[in-house]
Amino acid sequence: MNRTSIIAAAAAAVVVLAVIGVSSLFVVQQTEQVLITQFGQPIRVITKPGLHAKVPLIQAAISFDRRLLDYEVPPEEVILGDQRRLIVDTFTRFRITDPLRYYQAVGPTEEGIRARLTSVVSSSLRRVLGNEQLLNVLSSQRGRIMGLIRGQVNDEMRSFGISIEDVRIRRADLPEENTQAILSRMNSERERVARQARAEGAEASARIRADADRERTIILAEARAKADQLRGEGEGQAIAIYADAFQRDAHFFSVWRTLQAYREAFASGTSRLVLSPSDDFLQLLRHAPKPEAKAAP
Repeated sequence: MNRTSIIAAAAAAVVVLAVIGVSSLFVVQQTEQVLITQFGQPIRVITKPGLHAKVPLIQAAISFDRRLLDYEVPPEEVILGDQRRLIVDTFTRFRITDPLRYYQAVGPTEEGIRARLTSVVSSSLRRVLGNEQLLNVLSSQRGRIMGLIRGQVNDEMRSFGISIEDVRIRRADLPEENTQAILSRMNSERERVARQARAEGAEASARIRADADRERTIILAEARAKADQLRGEGEGQAIAIYADAFQRDAHFFSVWRTLQAYREAFASGTSRLVLSPSDDFLQLLRHAPKPEAKAAP
C-alpha cells in the first residue's frame, strides 16, 4: 500500500469518526424534553437541558415541547339541561408531562393527541352542560362549569402523558333559528314596554293638562272677581266724584258733560248727526255758555 492510499484511508476514517461523533451528540433546549429510543423502543427520558450523547445509528432522539400548548376544539352544538341548544366554541391548554407515556399512546407528533382531545373534550362538554341551565352558562357560574369539564378531561387524558391546565368556552352562541326567535321575543317585549311607557306618558300628560286647566280656570275666576270688585269700587268712586262735583256747581258740570259729549261725538271728524237745529244738544254751539248767577247769601 502506497502512501497516498494510506492518507486517503486515514482521511476517510477521520470523516467517519467526525460524522459518528456529531451524530452521537445532541442539545436539549430549556423548552424541550427528549425521549431516546433504540430500534424504535423507548429507553430513557432526558429533561435536563444541555449537551447529551446517544449511540449513533442505533439510538434516536425524539423532542417534545415542555411548554404550555393550545388546542382549539371545533365548535359544536350542545343540548343544555333546560333543552336549549347552544353552539359552543372551546379551547384547551395542556402540557406534556410524561414523554414516554405520550409516545406510547399517540406517537411522536401532536396530531394524535389533538384527535383524542377533540373526542374527550366534546364528551365532557356534553355531559357537564347537559345538566346545566342556559343562565348558568352565561353567568358567573361558568367558572364552576369549566372547572368540572377541566377535571373530567384531565382525569381521562392523564393516561396519555399530558396534564390539562385549562379548558375555556371562548364563545357560546344560540343557533340561528333560536337567535331569531329570541330577537323577535325581545323586540315584542321592547314594543310592549314602549307602549306602556307611551300610555303612562299620555296619562301623565292628560293629568297635568287637567290640573293646569283647573288652575287656569280658578285663576281667571279669581282675577275676574277681583277685576269686578275693583271696577265696582272705581265706578262707585267715580259716581261719588261726579255727584260731589255736580253738587258743587251743577251748571259747570252740565257744560263740562256737554263738551265731553261733543268731543266723543266729533272726534273722528266724519261723524254725522241728524238733529233739529233747536235740539238742546247743540245749544252750546249756538250760544256760548254763561256763568250761572250765584244766589245771595
